[in-house]
Amino acid sequence: MMKCLVTGGAGFIGSNIAREALRRGHGVRILDDFSTGRRSNLDDIAGDVDLLEGDLRNYETVTRAVEGVEVVFHEGALPSVPRSISDPVASNAVNVDGSVNVLRAAHQAGCRRVLFASSSSIYGDAPEEVKSEDLPPRPLSPYAVAKMAAERYFQVFHRIYGLETVALRYFNVFGPYQDPDSPYSAVIPLFVKAVSQGKPPLIHGSGKQSRDFTFIDNVVNANFLAAEATGAPGMVMNVACGGSISVNRLASDISRMMGATGIEPVHGPKRPGDVMNSLADISLAREVLGYSPTVGFEEGLASTISYLTGI
Repeated sequence: MMKCLVTGGAGFIGSNIAREALRRGHGVRILDDFSTGRRSNLDDIAGDVDLLEGDLRNYETVTRAVEGVEVVFHEGALPSVPRSISDPVASNAVNVDGSVNVLRAAHQAGCRRVLFASSSSIYGDAPEEVKSEDLPPRPLSPYAVAKMAAERYFQVFHRIYGLETVALRYFNVFGPYQDPDSPYSAVIPLFVKAVSQGKPPLIHGSGKQSRDFTFIDNVVNANFLAAEATGAPGMVMNVACGGSISVNRLASDISRMMGATGIEPVHGPKRPGDVMNSLADISLAREVLGYSPTVGFEEGLASTISYLTGI
């Protein structure tokens, strides 16, 4: 058994990691300020975790959070490309300064390894169809820039201070405990919510843009593999399914699975900062972590619809 800290543990990804850590018999502490995380995400595990309410930007709080911890899952962030465009200063403060606080505190506390929730947004408008880790970054938003900067900090802390760090670039994660009610909600919960209300999903742009939609169970599994893999420290790796799904197809699949084939999406203007295509090369994670996606897109989508609708 190991003691884990999950920053952002009341969020979508963080709460799923915390839940799996408990299932594996690990001790779990959660740090969250509930600015975007939801207390309801912890309803089923609240009595089993050590919950610390606080802000990543406060170093003293982060220092308390890492005490006695072996592995840190750093999922805490201020998410969303549109949010970062509206407020780049806050995005930088939480996603960069907060990450440096986690690294510094973890190093001083003697934590064994720190894992970072990085983002495929770092690739931006790279023209290559398949995104591999050796491509030069081409971020299109303050959020992507902040994730790129934090990722570099993780590598530097490994090289200079010897702290074991691993950055995992997530590609469009979806699944249970994702918030459908935020103005910055991701596309899948937004589409499911619209269809469940008999409303047409809103597609920004043509809908021909494609994403490597990755079910949450795959991301959780990759994190626990990365927590132990001997060759992983200092590395950056894609975590995805290696598949390409257009937003138009996504809307069609959701309507079909929900038995609402008469609902047609509507199209609005393309959002600034959106990338056209995002498809991951996951060969490095396969090699280093032994990672392989276990839940495919359609299976994961069906599970997500069931969770969000209660059907």
